[in-house]
Amino acid sequence: MTTVHAAPTRYTQQEFEKSVLALSPSIAVFDCDGTLWSGDAGYGFMVWSIETGLVSRNAADWIDSRYRQYLAGEISEAAMCGEMVQIYAGLQEEEIRRAAAEYFRLHIESHIFSELRSLVSRLQKDGVEIWAVSSTNNWVIEEGVRHFDIPDSRVLSARVRVADDGHITSDLIAVPTDEAKATALQEVGIPRPDAVFGNSVHDAAMLAIARRAFPVNPTPALAEIAAQRNWTVFYPDSVLTDSKL
Repeated sequence: MTTVHAAPTRYTQQEFEKSVLALSPSIAVFDCDGTLWSGDAGYGFMVWSIETGLVSRNAADWIDSRYRQYLAGEISEAAMCGEMVQIYAGLQEEEIRRAAAEYFRLHIESHIFSELRSLVSRLQKDGVEIWAVSSTNNWVIEEGVRHFDIPDSRVLSARVRVADDGHITSDLIAVPTDEAKATALQEVGIPRPDAVFGNSVHDAAMLAIARRAFPVNPTPALAEIAAQRNWTVFYPDSVLTDSKL
């Protein structure tokens, strides 16, 4: 017998912004890929960096094999996200930062959700402290959130150690995904943010610690959790237009 799950309640754009502002939050936390913009910038940047020759052929073949294993469920989300940063080991960080800026400009910038950019701007004008938490590499995320005036110091993302001479190492520092997103916030003194925004099941733990959870553009798995927990969801207009939800 097939179990039918109820769909979560949805905000209109006006209801969404009104509900966030009514909280009068002091701290608001945003996931990035799928939440501030559409698409997976982490995976996209990896593919683009391989296609443009930034990554060596040996590294490209290795990560392709690992990604196939990930899709088959043989590698965890955390392990895969970490390895997608480690493939740049040996390169100069300055080179990767330039590449991340070019990639974001060419492939992601036009997919920023205008409603989220407007909301973040409004919250900042009200003095709200904004944080970005993502399992995508810090170079792409730091480039992306500049469009939201979020400083690098308030970005918690997948990252590796960079040597004193500027070379990237394979030494992982952090991979914030699933429960590690909530842990990363706790480690910077934010055990219970006022508002959290995320789009996937990998944001569920972070959404759960918020005073108020705001699933944005939720994947089916997160939409199911939202329905179970009575979280009202929001779909940006471009998502509704593209998918006819």
